[in-house]
Amino acid sequence: MKVAGFTFIRNAVKNDYPIVEAITSILPLCDEFVVALGDSDDETEELINGIASPKIKILHTVWDTSVRDGGKVFANETDKAFNAISADADWCFYIQGDEVVHEKYLPLIKQEMEGNLADRRVEGLLFKYLHFYGSYDYYGHSRRWYRHEIRILRNNKNIHAYRDAQGFRWGDRKINVKLMDAYIYHYGWVKPPSGLKSKVRNFNLFYHDDNWIAENLPETHEFDYKNADRLIHFDGEHPQVMKKRIAATNWKIEFDADELRRKMTFRRRLLQKVEDLTGWRVSEYRNYKIIK
Repeated sequence: MKVAGFTFIRNAVKNDYPIVEAITSILPLCDEFVVALGDSDDETEELINGIASPKIKILHTVWDTSVRDGGKVFANETDKAFNAISADADWCFYIQGDEVVHEKYLPLIKQEMEGNLADRRVEGLLFKYLHFYGSYDYYGHSRRWYRHEIRILRNNKNIHAYRDAQGFRWGDRKINVKLMDAYIYHYGWVKPPSGLKSKVRNFNLFYHDDNWIAENLPETHEFDYKNADRLIHFDGEHPQVMKKRIAATNWKIEFDADELRRKMTFRRRLLQKVEDLTGWRVSEYRNYKIIK
């Protein structure tokens, strides 16, 4: 079984993405790793080269920043990396620049890839998610946060990144996946207020035009941490590759759980109660088809 990792990244230093941690968290499972390195104006390339792994292949790309259609540029860059994977790879392991896999899940993930290799019905493997928010001490747990996403795919070039590269499809069809009991730790919302203000503005540049940005996210815009709906204190251990970053940059933020709850509409509170009691998320968006 041959496994290829792939990702895309641009200006990781400026935007404080844990791209090194993302790559190295899954590198032990990979025989090769393709990085679509966008036209950065910081030290991102030096950061990637610093990993010093012969598995890593850098694909230099140029982002089309004129594309502001629902984050499509992210899908375009993802596809560039995916299409550069060697033809003899069996599985393709996708990781985004703000995602990390805990080392405790690596044996299970390898087992699932090996166990499903011969079952051609299985076109991908689905992960659970922990979305850390505000600091490394809290994660979001509500309908606002997606619970699952595809991160391992067959090496089938009919498959492509969908919309803003959160997930994948085969043409217009949802791909068939198996759900694993393994988590992606998502750190994209772990920044101080000033960092999240910049993230929100920079991120939306790939979704909206300048007029929308000026009207909805002016320079004076202040990020509101209270938009999370519900936050839960994290009592577990972060991945080993994140320990140095966390020790150097963590900050303390306290949230009033009752205040967050009061900001939720009655409908959202009701639907959340249904999910808490039954595990069923009413009208959940699923960009995949789970098979047994």
